[in-house]
Amino acid sequence: MIATLASVTDAVLSDAAQRTGVKKSELVVERAEAVTWADGSLGCPQPGAMYTMALVRGFHIRVRAGGELLDYHTSERGYFVLCPAGRAVDPAADGVTTR
Repeated sequence: MIATLASVTDAVLSDAAQRTGVKKSELVVERAEAVTWADGSLGCPQPGAMYTMALVRGFHIRVRAGGELLDYHTSERGYFVLCPAGRAVDPAADGVTTR
């Protein structure tokens, strides 16, 4: 099943609240957009891991929790990862249709 930006954002906000202890209602979504990731790492490759080498549609969501910025990368199926600073890779170039 394909997730919507709204449903994935809600799941990400729940995760961010749990991780940070900041109330969900106090979190600020600074960015939420449909993107296409260059591969199965969703723009957050882990050293030594292997990923499918196909374009992956998904979303890029940044959440501010107090003074902390959380960078979430998701697939269009709703799977998401919290990408640590310094490991994030930009989405594939525009021109690829995303939902």
